[in-house]
Amino acid sequence: MDTHELRATAARALSLLDLTNLKDDCTPAAIEALCERAVTPYGHTAAICIWPRFVPQARALLNGDTPVRIATVVNFPSGEMKTEDVVAETRDAIADGADEIDVVIPYRVFISGDEQAVSDLVASVKAACGPTITLKTILETGEIKDMALVRRASELAIEAGADFIKTSTGKVAVNATLEAADTMLQAIRDSRKKVGFKPAGGISTVADAALYLRLADTIMGEDWVMPSTFRFGASGLLDDILSVLGGVRASAGASDY
Repeated sequence: MDTHELRATAARALSLLDLTNLKDDCTPAAIEALCERAVTPYGHTAAICIWPRFVPQARALLNGDTPVRIATVVNFPSGEMKTEDVVAETRDAIADGADEIDVVIPYRVFISGDEQAVSDLVASVKAACGPTITLKTILETGEIKDMALVRRASELAIEAGADFIKTSTGKVAVNATLEAADTMLQAIRDSRKKVGFKPAGGISTVADAALYLRLADTIMGEDWVMPSTFRFGASGLLDDILSVLGGVRASAGASDY
């Protein structure tokens, strides 16, 4: 990429970023810093993505001041909680001020052949979210591995009411991949429904982001990608975005990574 294209991609990625801190040792001080970092001199991220216990703090920090949305995770990262417990967790998070819910599907039982478990969980959490809360379903594609199963998990989540399908928790060995992204985007396209896509885990540079944006543009059309249809889940990507937009690395290109 030339300098202009790199900067344009960085600006685009910034507006699509779910700036994430799901570290096990996350602290209130780290959440305060995350909220501050979500608003930059070049614009704001789409959302922050945090543990449920920090949602009230983030809501107090972001309330009315910025358009940055608050996303949190449920059934995370194992995907093994009982449906009623996930629904309760979802309702509590919404009551605390969450705008978006990222739920892990029961991917282990899905891999073993139980499709109904996915449909039931997603439908139940969607019902708890109602019409105003965005629901993103995490498939954990690096654990599913088989792209035919990734395709089927995508279809089940879409049919059950997911607003987004998301690749990964970022907590396993293999997270977002272009192969999984291609499969999931094709499932969205073929569904003919207004469903978004979120690659998450391992996307740390503007050049990485460019590959996913190019793929989405190719499959879905160049006017499809926007914050309501596409997000990046990442913790380190913002550093490279700001480096590029600040001119520190404006001469770098995709071949340099």
